[in-house]
Amino acid sequence: MRRHLLACAAATAFTMGTATAQTLTMGVIAGPESIDPHFTATGTHSESLKHVFDTLTHSGDRLQIEPGLAESWRIVDPTTWEFRLRRGVKFHDGSDMTAEDVAASIRRMQTLSGPNPTSIYVRRVREVRVVDPHTLQVVTDGPAPTLPNDFIRLFVTSARATAGLTPENSNEAFNSGRAAIGTGPYRFGSWTPREQFTVDRFEGYWGGRPAWARHVRREIANPAARVAQLRTGQVDMIVRVPAADVPTLERDRNMTVVKAETVYVFNLALDQREPTPQVTARDGSRLAANPYRDPRVREAIDLAIDRRALAEVAMEGLGTPQSQMVTPGIFGYNPQLTIPTPNVARARQLLAEAGFPNGFRMVLNFSNNRLPGDNAVGTSIAQMLARIGIEVQAAGQPAAVIFPARARGELSNTMAGWGTLTGEANYYYAANAHTANRELRLGAFNFWGFSNPEIDRLIQAANVELDDKKREELLQRVGALFTAERVVIPIAAVGSAWAMRRDRVTLRVGRSDEETYAWDVTPVSR
Repeated sequence: MRRHLLACAAATAFTMGTATAQTLTMGVIAGPESIDPHFTATGTHSESLKHVFDTLTHSGDRLQIEPGLAESWRIVDPTTWEFRLRRGVKFHDGSDMTAEDVAASIRRMQTLSGPNPTSIYVRRVREVRVVDPHTLQVVTDGPAPTLPNDFIRLFVTSARATAGLTPENSNEAFNSGRAAIGTGPYRFGSWTPREQFTVDRFEGYWGGRPAWARHVRREIANPAARVAQLRTGQVDMIVRVPAADVPTLERDRNMTVVKAETVYVFNLALDQREPTPQVTARDGSRLAANPYRDPRVREAIDLAIDRRALAEVAMEGLGTPQSQMVTPGIFGYNPQLTIPTPNVARARQLLAEAGFPNGFRMVLNFSNNRLPGDNAVGTSIAQMLARIGIEVQAAGQPAAVIFPARARGELSNTMAGWGTLTGEANYYYAANAHTANRELRLGAFNFWGFSNPEIDRLIQAANVELDDKKREELLQRVGALFTAERVVIPIAAVGSAWAMRRDRVTLRVGRSDEETYAWDVTPVSR
């Protein structure tokens, strides 16, 4: 298995190094938001906690599905998947991991809620059957061809450690360490929110002995500060290097830089609810209707955005203009969709036709610490919208602030990034493009009140279509219809860069999901 081989190779490299190589200190943009892996689906949260808690399936470097705690899986009948679990897997407290733990984890994810609910990964599950300690059958609400893809985020927690926990006391139990018992390569060590997350090697890990005795993930949200701490040797490596610093670091003999294209797409989501809280007339008075509900206004906003300028200037060359919400290489990507050409004059004309010849006033909410360039992209979009007569208040906020506010319905728009982390377009569309429907467990991230019956029908059809070619065609049709609605406007795919001290560590690969794990980093032999 890939991870096992990597871990063993890294362990060999570790024994060749010196004692000072036992701790890997990494400067990251953000860390976990809790130690409960089921608390939120945010990427930086998941990335951190994968060191402590393992998942049923693994996502490879290019998002290919690989065995994890499940060593194999098969379709028993159109609505039943069977997963065979790896034998000999131990939790950090020494107890055996069994099918009961997996079943309890699935049920827990179905009931917990957070700022970005992880229930989207188990939304198709209707029933869980424990066949024996190492065999689990999952009954779905219909044919579920992508269930193994979804289970790359099915974090397995100890049934015994989580027994009796409620949504109200779960975070305390995990954050104190009482329930933070996983099967991952590292044990939970300590966590100071917004500062540092530390894990220690688990000698009993099923995938092989980890290279590093300790791994420290130091939260350094400020990009310049991350680079400064790398240069002064306070950290061994940093993630999400500011684009402006990439050329300088590449010329530095003491540094190594790794670059990769990612699956994250910056996008602007526009509220369809009536009324919407953050849009007014230019004089601050209430409008008769939410302007975002008018397709002419949405098209005007789309035409005001110069994607190439954002990719080349705001993202400083680490971006790629995007025509849709999934990137090339994702199953369901539609190659027929084209990138809009900006047209300020036409945008102004559309606003006038919609009854806003003098524009209106809006707050533009955007993340400013989650992905490389998000603050610059948000600020630039505000300036672009001003050119067509919309008065914009730019409101850059940390992801930990903006996402809960979005879930509470307090925002009229959000500019942030989304990554199709399962490698399959239905992961995005089922959660964002479908009408919010708790009964169907669809539209969990559709906070904007968007609804299109034809898109719903196509998504539901793709959900159960076992024929890959037919499912791909369905998803491409969804992509075309949803993109044309302009309720969520795709902007640019995010490129990323990692930098490290050449004499300390090497990074095996820059992953397309941007996640950076200790087992992909090797100590340099001395």
